[in-house]
Amino acid sequence: MAKKGNRIQVILECTEQKESGVPGASRYITTKNKKNTPDRIERKKYNPFLKKVTVHREIK
Repeated sequence: MAKKGNRIQVILECTEQKESGVPGASRYITTKNKKNTPDRIERKKYNPFLKKVTVHREIK
């Protein structure tokens, strides 16, 4: 039987796209260890709508 771990799936959404008013939503799915990183994570990822690398933050 598999163990239940501390890893959970989280969704990262672009922060710059909301401010710019460009339609669409750049989102990525990743996993994190909730015991080591209880805060929301931020990663730099590529946004295909803006055609550049932007900051993506974890959403609920």
